[in-house]
Amino acid sequence: MLNDIKQDAQTRMAKSVDALKHELTRLRTGRASTALVDHLKVNYYGSDVPIGQVANIAVADARSLTITPWEKPMVPAVEKAIIAANLGFTPTTAGTVIRINIPALTQERRKELSKHVAHEGETAKIAIRNVRRDALHQIKELLKDKKITEDEERKAEEDMQKLTDKFVKDIDGVVKAKEDELMAM
Repeated sequence: MLNDIKQDAQTRMAKSVDALKHELTRLRTGRASTALVDHLKVNYYGSDVPIGQVANIAVADARSLTITPWEKPMVPAVEKAIIAANLGFTPTTAGTVIRINIPALTQERRKELSKHVAHEGETAKIAIRNVRRDALHQIKELLKDKKITEDEERKAEEDMQKLTDKFVKDIDGVVKAKEDELMAM
């Protein structure tokens, strides 16, 4: 019972850290990354599909991406999707290749992005604490139903706090790494 609760909490906390990492990969740092456009949807013959299903996305160099649609008629649709997403850069088309040049970040924009990273980190920490709260509630229920002793409850609560501290430290590391990446340019 207690092991199941701990396993479930650990899994959910790990998912929170993974979600934070995924969210931060979308954040523009001045360095080209395919994650900047991965989430875009393109109108493909009447239905919206991820850009990766209609085009090849590649990092050309540190400051530019190339997007090559597999079908020539898709070039305007991909361009339109990039412009509509309002990502802060304009696509340039040469034949069937769409190039996106990523401008360097200003110091002001870096500070804004750093605040956003800190906010995302705090949101992830709140999710971790909510998982801990749920687990502690389940442990209290077991004690109330006399399925565990008070000593087992206390030990489980300590374990849950250690687990929470570990994942909060992981989140702090992820946030610090992203902030360092933002400020390093």
